[in-house]
Amino acid sequence: MEDRLYQLQKRLKGFAEARDWEQFHSPKNLSMALMVEAAELVEHFQWLTQQQSHELEAERLREVSHEMADIFIYLLRLCERLGVDLYQAVEEKILINEKKYPAERVRGSSRKYTEY
Repeated sequence: MEDRLYQLQKRLKGFAEARDWEQFHSPKNLSMALMVEAAELVEHFQWLTQQQSHELEAERLREVSHEMADIFIYLLRLCERLGVDLYQAVEEKILINEKKYPAERVRGSSRKYTEY
């Protein structure tokens, strides 16, 4: 998987370079574009019930998957531009969350960590 992620990053970098878009892909711009795409993802779920959000029709699911892809693309570009190893960052964050949210204390609760 790690190699596939690297290959995706390489492909995305080549895509941007071929179009002379690297000049626009600053961390600031990429993070802002990521947020726009995240908002477009949320828009698909706005006004749906919890149940409806689990039962998307095929066309909406396809649109949602494209929004998720856009988010992932911008995240990968941001990682590449900042030199962040996403796998390492995820591993570190999982360890932090395991300490912050011990299963025996938080099981079945959605309260914020500051409440524990």
